[in-house]
Amino acid sequence: MGDDLGNEWWTQGDYSDVSNVEEETQPKAKGHTKQNAKKRKLTSSRPDKAKKKPKECLVTKEKAKGEEGSKKPNRRRKKTITDVLASSDPAPGSPADLRSLLQSHFGATRSVIEQEERFLPESCFLMSNDLSHSLSSYLKEVCPKWSKVQKQHTQTSSVLLLIVCGSALRTIELIKQLTTFKGQAKVLKLFARHIKVEEHMKLLSKGVTHIGVGTPGRVSVLIEKEGLHLQALRYLVFDWNYRDRKQRKMVDIPEVKGEFVRLMETGIIKKCQEGAVKIGLF
Repeated sequence: MGDDLGNEWWTQGDYSDVSNVEEETQPKAKGHTKQNAKKRKLTSSRPDKAKKKPKECLVTKEKAKGEEGSKKPNRRRKKTITDVLASSDPAPGSPADLRSLLQSHFGATRSVIEQEERFLPESCFLMSNDLSHSLSSYLKEVCPKWSKVQKQHTQTSSVLLLIVCGSALRTIELIKQLTTFKGQAKVLKLFARHIKVEEHMKLLSKGVTHIGVGTPGRVSVLIEKEGLHLQALRYLVFDWNYRDRKQRKMVDIPEVKGEFVRLMETGIIKKCQEGAVKIGLF
């Protein structure tokens, strides 16, 4: 019977069944594609484990940077000499302070015997300033016979009183403070600013100078070049207690401290040990 219908038998008759089959199959296909699309969206929106790791690393790095940034302001600043001195109460200098300074310096480079040779006994020192004196009042205490001593001084290239401080500006200040003490004495400023060593040597050799005020660097150079002799020197006063704007004393400044020790080794220590020179800490 199938042969009688021929090859076109499927194009004839009622095709409702076929349409029904198509209608039933099409929704299923659409639903299937929608589900697949949803799955693709989910898979695309959900990064796999391999993608999560870099994000977590970035987050941890950002946190670490944030923590580091927050820690920086909390780091403790190292204390400077200025901080330490500003927070400490001012204390007058004593002979023990000078001896300790020399011992700490020579202890690293000299033998025990050499250190003993540079020791300054108590007899080498004048009364120290207790922070209640001006320069003139202090010198009147430690040099009570100054007017008589200055009249007897006739040597050139030498001074009776040598005042050593840390800077050129401080030198000018101290010379102004000498007004009520010096009397008729001639005062010479001894520092390196704008003044050559040769000029100082000429000034010292031309006439009698009673008081020299200057920095340890220039004074030590003058002594070493024999422009300033120690024969007439009787009083050596260090501007020990003065503090600059950074709250540093003269011996707290490394370069000045080095020049200070150099000055002491130019023959000052020997003169003090012999009793010819007395040291005062102002």
